[in-house]
Parts: sequence; C-alpha cells; structure tokens
Amino acid sequence: MSRTLSEWLDYIERTHPAGIELGLERVARVRDALGLSFAGPIITVGGTNGKGSTCAMLDAILRAEGYRVGLYTSPHLLHFNERVRLSGVPVSDGELVLAFEAVEQARGDTPLTYFEFGTLAAWHIFATAPLDALVLEVGLGGRLDAVNAFEPDCAIVTRVSIDHVDYLGSSRESIGAEKAGIFRAGKPAICADPCPPGTLVAHAQAIGADLQQIGRDFSYVGGLTQWRFNGRSGSRAGLAPPALRGATQLANAAACLAALDAMSKRLPVSMQAVRLGLATVELPGRFQVLPGRPSVVLDVAHNPDAAATLAANLSDMGFYPETHAVIGMLRDKDIEGVCRAVKGSVSAWLACDLPGPRAATAAMIQEAIAKSAAGAEVSTFPSPRAAYAEARRRAGENDRILVFGSFLTVADVMAATASDTGG
Repeated sequence: MSRTLSEWLDYIERTHPAGIELGLERVARVRDALGLSFAGPIITVGGTNGKGSTCAMLDAILRAEGYRVGLYTSPHLLHFNERVRLSGVPVSDGELVLAFEAVEQARGDTPLTYFEFGTLAAWHIFATAPLDALVLEVGLGGRLDAVNAFEPDCAIVTRVSIDHVDYLGSSRESIGAEKAGIFRAGKPAICADPCPPGTLVAHAQAIGADLQQIGRDFSYVGGLTQWRFNGRSGSRAGLAPPALRGATQLANAAACLAALDAMSKRLPVSMQAVRLGLATVELPGRFQVLPGRPSVVLDVAHNPDAAATLAANLSDMGFYPETHAVIGMLRDKDIEGVCRAVKGSVSAWLACDLPGPRAATAAMIQEAIAKSAAGAEVSTFPSPRAAYAEARRRAGENDRILVFGSFLTVADVMAATASDTGG
C-alpha cells in the first residue's frame, strides 16, 4: 500500500538516527543506483546568508528568458513541496511520493538522513522532467553537503559568516574552506563575499577554478532607484533594484549576473529577462513586509550577520513609535549575538518556544536578551503564533511587529495569518 506524502516525510525523518550527518558517500551510492543523469547546466549556490535570495533571482531570470528551470531549496516554510519547483511551481504530492519510492528502492540498506533523502528525491524529479537548467541550494556547508554530490557547471558562494559551528568550525576561515568545496576545477566559481576567507580563495586557486570575486572581477554601483552591474563581459546599466527588499540584495543580484555571464554560451539571457526576473522575484520570509497596519516584518534571520542586515533594513524603513519583536530560535544558534544585533530596533521582546529537540525555550531566549539587551522588556509565550497574537494586541496602527529568528518562527506566524484571512 503506497504511503501518502505525510507518511513518507514521517518515515524519512525516522529512518536515520541523526538529523544531520555530513558526507557524500551515502548520497553518491544511491545517486549511482538511481542511474539518472541531467544534460542541462547546473548552478549550485552555497554561503551562510543570501543563498536563498540568490537562488530565487537566478530562477526568476532564467524563467523570464523562457527556460524550464528546476529549483531545489531548503528548508521549507509551510509545505515540503516548496523545496522542489518545476518552472516556478512546487511539485505535487504525487510527484514527491513517486520520487521517494524510487529513492527507497535504490538505497537498499544505505541509511539516508532526511535532507539526503529529500535531495535525492529532488534529483529523481529533475532528471526525469523536461528541464533546461537546475539551480540547487546547498543545505549546510558545502564540501560534504548532499547537494555537492551533483556536479555543477557553475558554483556561487554568497556571504560567509559564523553559523553551524558544531559542523563547520567556529571561524570564517574554517567555514570558508567548507563553502569552497562546491567549486570545481576549470568551472566558474563566483564569490559574493566582499572580504572572502583566505581559505576559500586558496582552495579555488589550488583546484584551478575560475574564481570571480565581487569587487575585483565584478561589481555593482547604485542605490534605491537604479543600479549598474560591471562584469567581465561589460556593464549592464539602468537596472531596477530586485523586488526582494534589503540593501544586500544588490550584491546577491550581482553574483547572479556574474554567474549568468559565465554561463552565457549555454544559457544566454537577454537584458529584458534580467529586468523582468529581478522585478518579479519573490521569496517569502526574507524581509517580507505584510500589507496593512501595523507594519509586520517577517525575516528568517538566525545568525548575527543576518541579524545585522535585518537591523539595517529595519532602520531604512523609517520611524515607528514601537517595534514589538516576536523571536523564536534554535538552541545551537548564537542567540545573544542575534539579539545584540537587532536590540537597537526593538522596543519590546516577545520570546517564544519552538517545537523539536533543537529548539531553544522562551526562557533561554529571555536569558539571552537579558545579557545582550540589559533592561529590555521581555515576555514569554508557548508558540510564535501566541506571541504574535499578543504583539497584535499591543501594537498601535503606527507601530511595527517583527517576527524573526528561525524558519519555524516565521512559518508558524505565516500559517496563523493565512488562517486568519482565510488563505
């Protein structure tokens, strides 16, 4: 009897004792057993922050040109199907079920983590669909991430900062070495970090990758109304800023254009497609401002670097009498560092519990806020939606509500707002 998608997700979560176990051997073994290949170009995107936005822009630009694109991202917000998209549309439950069945048959007795299982299922879907190109987001790190078992024709690394220290190390140098693992000899290696770790540059040079660094090989100039991209093949001027909010999106967009320039022989893209893709790109949960009043900002920022970017974006929004921050985080994150980065933008904190063994409790977050933002007003709640409901009750129409700290936090509030509006 065939499992439903929900039953498959429960099953793959239980089949491997570790939620995360880095290494390519298991994935490569099952990949080979599946016996599938993809003839079109593959662009892989890694980095600590900005990789989701970069993937979304690449996908939007390529689709605007008329290419059929397979997009793989993680984690999802509301539905697992969001992780695997064909020409902009999340795959159906039925497509995922068939892919999980194929992976299960191919793996034999090879144990796979939840992410590995999902990555191989995405590969099965992409390799059996009529697609022109793939955009694959690295899950964690790079060198040993399951996505790295698939050969890219171009690899992008966005900003590198401290995160996942238990797996990648506690310095930018150690993390940079892991991120650089997605680069390939003789292939374009795009780096959007303005000050990349030396280990990343050294690895690219050691393997003979065609390294292109922002500020050296490509750059951007501009601001709120228009910008110009400068790359190896010349300039593209008079570009409108990406539809994704935030100052750092220009660096991500520049990395996309550098990658597309490098791939122009196989994936030629017109200026019209670039403009249309940047104008129409969407990515929920990344400095997403909901319509209506009070202003509500959703952001999955969960490390100090992303939180600093969030704080800058909040500052650019202008004046709000009060900002009520709903925060829920995982315990393996730098909670104090995140709170410290945004404390200047927050009037009152509403800390909440999250589900799962990795979650920090609201009490833990309250303690971190006490250390990083001494004297701040903090309340605790059993869930993000409970905290959000209280924030809505407290906030005046000219105030602002910020929901951040984790995909889980944002997802719970998104689900609550959708049910409130009948969505």
